[in-house]
Amino acid sequence: MDQGGPAPVFAASAEVDGDHLRVVVRGEVDMATADTMRQTALREPARRLTLDLRAVTFFDSAAVHAVLQLAERFPAALTVLPSRQVRRVLDISGLGDQDWLAAD
Repeated sequence: MDQGGPAPVFAASAEVDGDHLRVVVRGEVDMATADTMRQTALREPARRLTLDLRAVTFFDSAAVHAVLQLAERFPAALTVLPSRQVRRVLDISGLGDQDWLAAD
């Protein structure tokens, strides 16, 4: 039921399709929420992971660390779909050329 209130500051949901897990994240990913994003991605068994961050409005170093942990857990099987803000943070961090980062 729609309460008509403001959108949540953070939300993460997971969808499984065979051995592929898609995690959709919305809002702010920071020190308080980065681990929840990571745990959502690890909750279901999967061989491939798509991390959809296109609706992320804030992304800090804790979020970068969580993505790097997922990249280690899913070598050659992670795809990150960035928002403009996420792309900027990853570029500034020197991670803009990673294989797991999808083109805009």
